[in-house]
Amino acid sequence: MKWSLAWLLIAGAARLAAAPLEEHAAAYRDQLTQRILPYWLATLDPIHGGFLLSADALSGPGNVTEKQLVSQARMVWTFAHAHRHGWDTPQHAALAAAWNGYRFLTNHFLDPAHGGYFWKTDRTGHVVDDRKLLYGEAFVLYAFAELHRATQASAPLVEARKLHQLIQQRARDAQHRGWSEHFTRDWRPLPDGDPQAVVEIAGLKSANTHLHLQEAFTELYDVSHDPEVKRSLIEALELNRQYFYPRDPAQSCFHRQPDWRPVTDPRSAGLSYGHNVEFAWLMIRADQVLGRPPDWPHFYAHVNHALAHGYDHPRGGLYHRGAGNAPASDQDKVWWVQAELLAALTDALQQTDNAAHREALDRLIHFLDRYQTDPRTGIWLDTVDAAGTPKRTGLAHAWKANYHDVRALIKFIQAFAPASR
Repeated sequence: MKWSLAWLLIAGAARLAAAPLEEHAAAYRDQLTQRILPYWLATLDPIHGGFLLSADALSGPGNVTEKQLVSQARMVWTFAHAHRHGWDTPQHAALAAAWNGYRFLTNHFLDPAHGGYFWKTDRTGHVVDDRKLLYGEAFVLYAFAELHRATQASAPLVEARKLHQLIQQRARDAQHRGWSEHFTRDWRPLPDGDPQAVVEIAGLKSANTHLHLQEAFTELYDVSHDPEVKRSLIEALELNRQYFYPRDPAQSCFHRQPDWRPVTDPRSAGLSYGHNVEFAWLMIRADQVLGRPPDWPHFYAHVNHALAHGYDHPRGGLYHRGAGNAPASDQDKVWWVQAELLAALTDALQQTDNAAHREALDRLIHFLDRYQTDPRTGIWLDTVDAAGTPKRTGLAHAWKANYHDVRALIKFIQAFAPASR
């Protein structure tokens, strides 16, 4: 089926009356304040600091033995973001949690000898993995920029700018542009294909890491107005637009060679619908911060491609992966993929009201509420299959914090129930 024909079918189905998004926003407002944020606030480690992220909808809380950079930084970002947007408690518990996470990161993850942040500590803060993975460093930038924005405190911004300078010195590819991603403690590159890389593939440049660098540079530039950060943001945005998330979404990819040649390994084949729609709305945000006209045609190309080829129209929800214009090859529904579609469709409808987008958003929410939300906590399950049967019932773990879903919910509530807080 050609993309254009598929999209016509989507538009035809969208003529059905959609449930009011305002009602969904009001319901999410109550869930966010009464259940979701309290759940995540309860993950704070009262003894050592940081956050204890191990819980399953079926088996309950787990035993936390390690704390990982990405999820710890994401928790800082979310609590700072919630406070900034007025979703904190009267006692400012979210802000206190953000500062708790900031202190744990700077006291235990920050490398005093070589700079940057270690990948993993044990529960007490003792380093157990001292590698420097750029994916994780990006989330520290993102978190500290948001904590500065929420409080106007200078220390998080100082640390974020120092980290940006270090990334430029140690990780930027001066010959080909972009950034290398995997390093030892003292910033020596890991060998190509090293299984210890953990995130993506050592020796290659990834869409995943470059997307989150763009995300972090956007917010750091917005709060710092640093011309060096602006140059980094422009570079990341241009590379993502050209190589990883091009105007033709069917040409999106996971990895590139260091010189930007395509990767032919079949393990790198295909595309991520979740990353494509996440890039779409983060691109608009970057354009706005840079003072440029937003590239809405590029945005809608990715959103509409995901809806045409990766969306479950009968049931709602966005599939995980596919390739080109073929039907989705991996039809699992992962929590963060749903969150990024929620965010992207929110921005789409704020720009142009569209019946097909409203219908897709309404069906997405119905699917989440019926199949992917843990009834006891209100937290989204890690992964369900296409029909909604749980496959991974994690609520919190080293790769599942609160950043994707809370970010999307706040964006959605503010768009459709702006006076309801």
